Amino acid sequence: MQRAFLRHAEVERGLSPGTIAAYAEDLQRFADWSRSLSPVLDWPQVRAEHVRAFVAQAHRNGLSGKSLARKLSALRSFFDYLIRERVLGANPARGIRAPKSPRKLPSVLDADQLDALLDFPEGDPLAVRDRAMFELFYSSALRLSELVNLRWHDYDAAEGLVRVLGKGQRTRVVPVGSMAAKALAAWQAGQAPSSPAQPMFTARGEQAISVRNVQARLKTWAQRQGVWQRVHPHMLRHSCASHVLESSGNLRAVQELLGHADIATTQIYTHLDFQHLAKVYDAAHPRARKP
Repeated sequence: MQRAFLRHAEVERGLSPGTIAAYAEDLQRFADWSRSLSPVLDWPQVRAEHVRAFVAQAHRNGLSGKSLARKLSALRSFFDYLIRERVLGANPARGIRAPKSPRKLPSVLDADQLDALLDFPEGDPLAVRDRAMFELFYSSALRLSELVNLRWHDYDAAEGLVRVLGKGQRTRVVPVGSMAAKALAAWQAGQAPSSPAQPMFTARGEQAISVRNVQARLKTWAQRQGVWQRVHPHMLRHSCASHVLESSGNLRAVQELLGHADIATTQIYTHLDFQHLAKVYDAAHPRARKP
């Protein structure tokens, strides 16, 4: 049944290989759990109480709410398929929700750490590229996938804007700060791209730099520049969002900058802003200082 469902998901629904692999893993985990019961549980016998018991046990074993939500999604899709095949009469996973995990605040770099990270040496061609890459990353709050897919024709140097293709194939236009524009000009002058359609950031010849290469370069520069906090590319995006919100207080503008479809996704940065406010308050308010 599982194999037939996975073939259906691939051929008829056109799901990606990654999603198919995740479905296979999630269904197998539930199947293994059901076989551990006494008596052994077959697919036609699954009821809502079994799904709830599976979720509860997985949660006790440390599985996050996000992972459990993915498993429930796989089970719901599979049970819908079994209903279509007349194996089940109702979907036992319908209406069952995963426990919510406490939401982790994104890590950010402060202004001094960013100054240290982006203080690149002169004369090194790789440093010229990397500085342009990371200045743009921080300046425009890009996602890593958005950065590596940029072409020179996406960048309007005269207007100081870059066009980005984000999640869900949604296009947005975001500003490019003066430091990033200066770094991009230096990189472009040394590279002399043969076509406006050439990737903005290349590794070998005209080949676009890879996600892993960007991650490795940022890690190398963080260590070289003495920024010992664990730095990853998305941290530059988080830092930009946090700093813009801290300075402007304009949540809607930050939402547009980040390309979030739902402002609720952006609201996590208000918690970071509150943390900053709390630190300033504790340091500055005469009745808040600890003796």
